Amino acid sequence: MDAVRVALLREVLAGTQWPGAARRFAGSLRRSVVPGGGKAGGNLLLVGTEQYEPWHLAAHLVDEAAWSGLPELAPILVRHHVLPGEPPHLSVGLSRLEAARRGHTLLVVAPGRPGAGLLERVHDARRAGATVLSLNGGDPDLGTLAHDALSVTEGCAELDLDTVQHLVSAAAGENSLPAQRGPRRFRDRLARLADQLTAPPPSRW
Repeated sequence: MDAVRVALLREVLAGTQWPGAARRFAGSLRRSVVPGGGKAGGNLLLVGTEQYEPWHLAAHLVDEAAWSGLPELAPILVRHHVLPGEPPHLSVGLSRLEAARRGHTLLVVAPGRPGAGLLERVHDARRAGATVLSLNGGDPDLGTLAHDALSVTEGCAELDLDTVQHLVSAAAGENSLPAQRGPRRFRDRLARLADQLTAPPPSRW
């Protein structure tokens, strides 16, 4: 999702909790990897569940790291299953979490139940001093373990966890907050977003 679509999505969601909640969580993420507002911190480890790998969030954070000049935002994607012959950046298994300690940030993305094995590893990482952040579907155990969490429960009428990941990654790379706009009806904002997303691309000439 590019910057224009993120901006339109924020406009549609203006008046709901989500733009502010995403920026708050993104602020926690950014502070945890860039302590003191600019000095490099520890590694950012990104892990999902056995059923869900946060590929898109990893890619968006890599982009935001490049665009914002904050390489610390680029995560190491930690995977439950690594197949032989995969490239190095896709070959980091769960054992990597055992090395997490103070100065590391562990970002857990779990739409469903994270599983006892992952919870145990997250708990051990937190005990070792790592900062634990979570984007989840409302799991209480994961919410308790995390220093900061943003939950999207099943059946949320406004958006899903994938969309929240777009909002968070975009906000993490921002250097300033956007200007506030006046109130508009949710249906009007939704109609405007639909018009812009379905409009033909502008001419280059």
